[in-house]
Amino acid sequence: MAADLDTLTQKITAFRDARDWAQFHSLRNLIVSLNLEAGELLELTQWKSDAEVAELPHDLQAREALEDECADVLLYLLLIAERAGIDLEAATLAKLAKNEAKYPVAQFRGSRRKYNAPE
Repeated sequence: MAADLDTLTQKITAFRDARDWAQFHSLRNLIVSLNLEAGELLELTQWKSDAEVAELPHDLQAREALEDECADVLLYLLLIAERAGIDLEAATLAKLAKNEAKYPVAQFRGSRRKYNAPE
């Protein structure tokens, strides 16, 4: 059964607290760490073609690295949200509503243009 965001947050904060690491987890440090982990995720694609990147999930070793880096990004995002008091589910739904208003289907279907770029 898949864990929800609250359950995942409880698990990661329990892991953190058991090691007394909260003292190192200022909001700034967590944001920096998230970006470092995102860089490690990006590094998996360095010097690879789109076709090679598309094959990553099909190679056992590459898939494990992809899973690990995705998990690291999520873990830091959960810690940031916990530290900042952000309800990620509510924030995500609110952002999706904003994006739906900015990018109406009739105007943007199949387009990569940004909402404020000229047509």
